[in-house]
Amino acid sequence: MITKDMLIGEILEINEKYADILMEAGMHCLYCPASAGETLEEACTVHGIDVDEIVEKLNEEPVSSL
Repeated sequence: MITKDMLIGEILEINEKYADILMEAGMHCLYCPASAGETLEEACTVHGIDVDEIVEKLNEEPVSSL
């Protein structure tokens, strides 16, 4: 389960498809070193995005199994 206090880097490690959701919302700098250490809430605040909506969308995406 994704939470708003998780780091962007952690979220992307869980499921690569999460990057698509975040980029569609306006976060285009996901892979820069600074963003990997930001929480989802911090990144949403910087980009003017509703963190609760993003958390909901991320948690709707099935986790890919290897």
